[in-house]
Formats: sequence, C-alpha cells, structure tokens
Amino acid sequence: MTPHLSTAKRLVVKIGSALLVDAAQAAPRRAWLAGVAEDIAALRARGVDVIVVSSGAIALARRSLGLTQKRLRLEEKQAAAAVGQIRLAQAWADTLSAHGLTAAQLLLTLEDTEDRRRYLNARATLETLLGFGCVPVINENDSVATAEIRYGDNDRLAARVAEMVQADQLLLLSDIDGLYTADPKRDPAAAHLPVVETVTPEIEAMGGEPPPGYSSGGMRTKLVAARIATGAGCAMAIALGHVEHPLRALEQGARCTWFLPAPEGRSARKRWILGTLAPQGAFVVDAGAARALAKGRSLLPAGVRTVDGAFERGDAVEVLGPDGTRLARGLAAYGSSDAVRIMGHRSEAIETILGWRGRDELIHRDDLVLM
Repeated sequence: MTPHLSTAKRLVVKIGSALLVDAAQAAPRRAWLAGVAEDIAALRARGVDVIVVSSGAIALARRSLGLTQKRLRLEEKQAAAAVGQIRLAQAWADTLSAHGLTAAQLLLTLEDTEDRRRYLNARATLETLLGFGCVPVINENDSVATAEIRYGDNDRLAARVAEMVQADQLLLLSDIDGLYTADPKRDPAAAHLPVVETVTPEIEAMGGEPPPGYSSGGMRTKLVAARIATGAGCAMAIALGHVEHPLRALEQGARCTWFLPAPEGRSARKRWILGTLAPQGAFVVDAGAARALAKGRSLLPAGVRTVDGAFERGDAVEVLGPDGTRLARGLAAYGSSDAVRIMGHRSEAIETILGWRGRDELIHRDDLVLM
C-alpha cells in the first residue's frame, strides 16, 4: 500500500539550500518559506509531529562575508556557517511564529548520531521538544564539524533523524519530482518511478553526481537516505519543492516517488547500527561465512579473509562477501590490528595469538544487521 502524507503521524521534512535561499540575493525566499510554514501549521493542527532539517546557513552568509568565489576553503565555510546559522534560525523562528508555532534549533554532527550515548541524548531532546509542541529545526553543526562540511549532506542527516525519532514518514523536498530511471534532463526516455519497494543496487545506480552550486546533495545521497530511512521502518518520499505550499501539493496528489519501509522489524539498537553513516572498515568473508550470516549466525574469525581500514573495538564496520557485495554491518569486537592477527583462525586460538581472550566472535549476531 503506497504511503500518503495524510496518514503521517510523525514527519521529518528536509529542505535544501537551493530551495530556501535566493542565490541572487543570498537571502531566504520569504514567500516560499511562509507557504511551508502554513503547511506545517496545518499538519500540527491535526496532531502531526513535524521536524524540519534545513540547509542554508553557509549560503545565507556568503555574500555578506564577501565569499563570492565558487569554492570556499574549509575555514571560510566554517565562518560562513557561524554567521549564517543565526540568520537561518531567525528566518524559521519568524516564519513559524506567525502561525503560533515555536521553533527550536538543534545543531547535530555525524558523531551525535553515531555515538550511542550522544544519539540517545539527542533523541531525548527531540522527544521533549515535540512533547512541548515545538517544531525542531535541525542542521549540521558546520562551524565545528569539519567532516560534515567536506562530505556531509542533510539528506542523510534527515534520514538519521527520522530513524532516531521513529518517524513514519520522511519527505525530501527537491528540484525534481522523484526518481527516474535516468537523468530526465539528459535522457528524454527516462521514466518516472512512483514507488520503489526496495533500494537495490539497480536503484542505487540511477543516482547521479551532486549538482553544481550551493547544494551538496543530489539523487545519489537521496538514495542513501532512502536506504537508511526505509531500513528503520520509515517511508520516504522525494517530491518537488519549487512550488508554493509543497506539503499541501503532495497531500493533494502531486507526483513524487515513495520508497516503501522495510517490512521486517528491527530493534532500536539494530536500527542504529544499520544507520551508521561512516563505517571505519570492513571484513571480507568467504562463502561459508556468508552463508552462516544469512542464517542469523555471528561472524567468526575463521571466515574472514581480509580486514580493511583502521578501526577500534566497538566501531561500525561492514561485512563484504567474496565478490565485494555488502552483506551486513555491525560493531567490531576487536580493533583492526587484532582482527588482522586472528582472521582465518578458529576462535579457540584467539588467546594463544593475542595473549588474552576476548569474544569468540569478530561481530556477535546481536551487534550485526544484514543489509
């Protein structure tokens, strides 16, 4: 059954810089933003929890700081984020207050969603704000989080937020009305996909490179977000944002692409493991280990053929099959240096090799999620 915005109970809406910021004026698109706020107010009036993930801080400050060149140095991006974040938060506060809604600003980093304790703290804050009837407005903490500025995007952050608060729907407002089999600007035969049941490698291959300009996203990152969100049981839509009242338009039947939530349930812990955005390494396993994982078993050292990356005990790692296919993601019971020493050996030999005895498994099945 295809999801519909009218059935949402907890909704996360992601808005990119290209939608929110007038590039020529380096200012918020106030009229468009007012329409979005009106849509949010209508949702809140019928009891829907709404969380906004909003880009735009760097774009709002570029002109006032004289940063008109296409590419900015890292420290220039951080400075622009520090200035622009105030303007972004004020724009949302002013616009939402016109409808009697209270905006609450949260700045998150990648580590806030990967570290278990910080993840739970952020979730508790969001739940409390929603309980007070606030509209949380979230952005990456670009002024201090260097990794996010270089590699991050708010599509994936929005998916992690949706997973964190157990939202039932995630909406990515974009410059396109959904996913096509190819880039419709280059291929006139590209077909629109109204529903995607599963994010397969074939679906992922339909993503392209990020567009030029202020945006750091593109279809590729939206498909990554879809994998995270749907794996957490959250339906996700990609819809056109360059219209007045985009949420209302979607509710009234505007064309979009819905990604269906995975039918199987996952524990909160396993949803968190699967949603980890930056695995620190990988185990490449043999065919026997791959079959054992598919049956719900733990990953033992004997089945590992290669250890890639540098990671510590407790870090997230991927498990790859003999042909490089992603099989699973989990939390490593040993750091990479120790894992290299014990790979290929039976668990009984761990103590002899390392001089101490840890777990029998490289990844215990309770810390493992199949892809």
